[in-house]
Amino acid sequence: MGNIDIDIIYMSIIIFIAFLIIIVIIILASGLKTITEYKRRIVFRFGRYKKTIGPGVVFIWPGIEKSLEVDMRIKTQDIARQDIITKDNIPITADTSVFYKVINPQYARIKIENYMKAIMNYTQGALRDVIGGMELDEVLTQREKISHEIRKVVDEETREWGVEITQIKIQQIELPQSMKRAMAVQAEKEREKRAAIIASEGELLAAKNIAEAGRLLSESPAAIQLRTLQTIQDISHEPSQKIIIFMPNDISDLIKKFTS
Repeated sequence: MGNIDIDIIYMSIIIFIAFLIIIVIIILASGLKTITEYKRRIVFRFGRYKKTIGPGVVFIWPGIEKSLEVDMRIKTQDIARQDIITKDNIPITADTSVFYKVINPQYARIKIENYMKAIMNYTQGALRDVIGGMELDEVLTQREKISHEIRKVVDEETREWGVEITQIKIQQIELPQSMKRAMAVQAEKEREKRAAIIASEGELLAAKNIAEAGRLLSESPAAIQLRTLQTIQDISHEPSQKIIIFMPNDISDLIKKFTS
């Protein structure tokens, strides 16, 4: 009986140890994490920041360490339509998009609770400040300048959070309907003005050419005769009844002599 009890005890110990080993293996296996190329994990040990890890296969001590994942790719965020008053007191509506990426996962998780919401709020404020200090003509013609100024303002703040603003795009600027109609009328008047200027310049050039042609013809009687014959030939092509009377070029001189 004694030998049987000892065997049972040994077997129980072996089973218990094997069970503990399996539990330990399972716990340790749960600490293995795979991090993709475009992500990082920041590790906290007993609540304090320890390190930033990734990409690849990493190990985090279960129960001791906790990790948070951060996406490092460039993201885009559409800013809600903003009603803005320009420097010359004209109301407009602007649609804007922000492109940003995390450059420091530690700061992005520790220094600010929600950096995406903070970026949106800062961009809205910067958009109002920049456009509010410009007149309407500048706003409509200098979108790149506006985007650059907004990006500069927002990026100065977000870099402290480990976030970089890569680009800000003003997608659309919408004017009130009354302003659109006024601009359409102004554009139509401008087109009419240019058309009138072009037509007058053409008439002036034509008059100069006609005057020059008359001067050349007056200096050459033979040229006048050739021009007369060319005109007669052009008239004869039309299918209509005509009476053509040929008179000498110097008939006016003959009349003057006769009357004198």
